[in-house]
Amino acid sequence: MLMTNTEEIPGKRTTAFHGVVSGSTVRAKHVGRDLMASFKNIFGGELKGYTELLQESREQAIERMISQAEQMGANAVVNLRFSTSSVAAGAAELYVYGTAVTVE
Repeated sequence: MLMTNTEEIPGKRTTAFHGVVSGSTVRAKHVGRDLMASFKNIFGGELKGYTELLQESREQAIERMISQAEQMGANAVVNLRFSTSSVAAGAAELYVYGTAVTVE
């Protein structure tokens, strides 16, 4: 599955539009990660626990979006975008969306 944040894929011709596809996941903070993040807030540095959490969330949301695009018969997703929102205290949604297309 080709994916891009541009409207077209250079060197490819779009032959069909299948519509908007999306994937999302809602993740909560882990108590251990939250505790370590509290220490990092004091001393500074990368919050590796949260970095891993966000990376896992992006991967899962993309997998779900690709699954939807494949069910629609697409072989590419263009105009890919990410969005996040807080849905509850300590939990956030990561949302990815784009346009499913067929390219040659």
